[in-house]
Amino acid sequence: MTTNLIYRELPGFTSIDLTPISSDENEDWLHPILEIFRPLPMQISTKIPKLYLVPSSFNDEFDPDFAPEPTSAKDLPELEEWNLNFARNVLEIFAGRRQPTQLTKQCHHHIFAELLTKSGSEKEIGRIRKIHITEPLDGICESAITVRFGERLRCLILRFEGVDKRWLCTSLTLL
Repeated sequence: MTTNLIYRELPGFTSIDLTPISSDENEDWLHPILEIFRPLPMQISTKIPKLYLVPSSFNDEFDPDFAPEPTSAKDLPELEEWNLNFARNVLEIFAGRRQPTQLTKQCHHHIFAELLTKSGSEKEIGRIRKIHITEPLDGICESAITVRFGERLRCLILRFEGVDKRWLCTSLTLL
């Protein structure tokens, strides 16, 4: 025990009020030496979709100067309208109500050859019910379209690739 009166009564603190001196967040870094150690500001970069598409060639050989060039989806027509129009045209070709030559520029020549052989193979024009579109990579569109033929429900599978600033059908299957 001490007999000193100074230590008998301890001061009691209930709270400490800290008031900010400045609202400038760079105030701590104003000294020239500290400027060296200032943390670098975080740079937020926006991701631009990369184009990984290598156009389907179906074993065709091209001169490098005239080879098909991949095109990003942002430079191509809107997908839903494109899919709907293309599917409607294909169903009319399958029913024999439309000439296949109208889709010459929208199909790869191997797909166009398949379209020619299937022309007129259906008895009626199918009615489109739903369209399901996916884009696995930039410049590629894969769609599954449910189609009703009378009492039967079938599926039309399409794959489009962005080539030479247009959508090109590289796969066409009616299940």
